[in-house]
Amino acid sequence: METRSAVANLIISLRPDQWTKNLLVFAALIFAVKLLDPAALANASAAFLIFCALSGAVYLVNDVSDREADALHPVKRMRPIASGALSPAAALGWAAALSVVALAAAYWLQPMFAVSASAYLALFVLYTRWLKHVVILDVMSIAIGFVLRAEAGGLVIGVPVSDWLLVCTILGALFLGLAKRRHEITMLGDGAKGHRRILEEYDPYLLDQMIAIVAAATLVVYVVYCASPETAERFSTQLLVLTTPVPIYGIFRYLYLVHRKHGGGSPSDMLLRDRPLLSCVALWGIAVILIIYRPYSS
Repeated sequence: METRSAVANLIISLRPDQWTKNLLVFAALIFAVKLLDPAALANASAAFLIFCALSGAVYLVNDVSDREADALHPVKRMRPIASGALSPAAALGWAAALSVVALAAAYWLQPMFAVSASAYLALFVLYTRWLKHVVILDVMSIAIGFVLRAEAGGLVIGVPVSDWLLVCTILGALFLGLAKRRHEITMLGDGAKGHRRILEEYDPYLLDQMIAIVAAATLVVYVVYCASPETAERFSTQLLVLTTPVPIYGIFRYLYLVHRKHGGGSPSDMLLRDRPLLSCVALWGIAVILIIYRPYSS
């Protein structure tokens, strides 16, 4: 850790490996059939970069708040702030600078988009200070953060975001958040409660029940959306229903990794490291784009 430069420690603390979560801002672009619109694509890309800056700032604030607990964690203790390689003052200074620049850029891009971006930042500051210590609200706060990303993606290109997309987003995010809590409890064992107070409120059985509910609900909502006449009319095709086996496999694969391979600590890491899961997500994205845009019919 001592051999890293200050810049390297800062970049690591911004957690660029987690920025894949911000790709959700492109969802509205794809489902509004504006992927081939240069102006809309440029705005969505700018929104992605803005949310990367904001999420990086949130990670800095969170790591400063959790530095004492993280120092006792078998993995998190290697983080620059927890290990002392990056000072809390420097981290907070950079977090403030990133937030100001990102929100200013968001307002310049689209004032209503800036409102959503500000709500995202405020939510996670509140999460760091309070919500992450409140049972159930801790994972719901994370899920709402994903919803704000999806909503922001629509605001920045001037299109309303489908209620179906928002419901699928919050359910899918709850699934990932609950799986992460389960991973923390099983990995830390008897030390889980000492690492984070909120883990006292959960146990694997309770989390398994919650995970089963949101996993089933996510699949039901997605299948109903794909099969609905409204969707067929919107995209002038009924073929979207053919994609339903892909998310079913993805959820089952994720549950397999959580229960049999002790995964779930970082959804982004699992996505990038597990080839079947990565292939599943890529296949789903390609299939959806081909069905909605039908380049083969031109």
